[in-house]
Amino acid sequence: MVSAEAARNVVGIIGNVISFGLFLSPVPTFWKIIKKKDTEEFKPDPYMATVLNCLFWIFYGMPFVHPDSTLVVTINAVGLALEVIYLTIFVVYASPKGRKKVGLWLAGEVIFFAAVVLITLLCVHGTKNRSMVVGIICDIFNIIMYSSPLTIMAKVIKTKSVEYMPFYLSLTNFLNGLIWTAYALIKFDIYILISNSLGALSGLVQLVLYAWYYKSTPKDSKDVAGKPTAEVQLSDTATGAARV
Repeated sequence: MVSAEAARNVVGIIGNVISFGLFLSPVPTFWKIIKKKDTEEFKPDPYMATVLNCLFWIFYGMPFVHPDSTLVVTINAVGLALEVIYLTIFVVYASPKGRKKVGLWLAGEVIFFAAVVLITLLCVHGTKNRSMVVGIICDIFNIIMYSSPLTIMAKVIKTKSVEYMPFYLSLTNFLNGLIWTAYALIKFDIYILISNSLGALSGLVQLVLYAWYYKSTPKDSKDVAGKPTAEVQLSDTATGAARV
């Protein structure tokens, strides 16, 4: 019989693969920027938010904060590296104002993150207490980020069209939340559970809306399953996975 630990590792590896796919989803956006040598109307805000989110989940997965969370650390480390690459590309082609904004935001994030790390390590003792403090911070950031698709969902309902809701990304978002929810349940982790159950619910609502309004979408609209016309990224789930 497969042990709970082995099952958890398998589920975590599957979650890493799905999350990696989500982290790669901004690639077309930045390929456009590289080809045009211009950031146009693209905003760096989602990517900067994802950097902070990844940092906190990496910290959460450290053995001295929440033991046995290696797979949470690995995927967020990969995500952090990719987000840094995305922001580097943005800075190269951004206006001086855009570069200044990214620089100030990242400096603020590093200071904030460093302050939380120092306070946690110096003032909070024991992995149980540290997991609670860092886990709550991670969940707060994720819940705030989960609000970002609400504008798109509201637009779908208002226009009765799924033109601005990419199907495959909504599906992957749902599967990602579902697999990490299973991961959190096998060896109960309330903080990963909260983040990912909300992510799975968000993805499910998007899929329901897509199915409901698909037929009423004008046929001359772009095929959003392949080419989304509105680009949105949010940090998603306990893995910090991002999607556009």
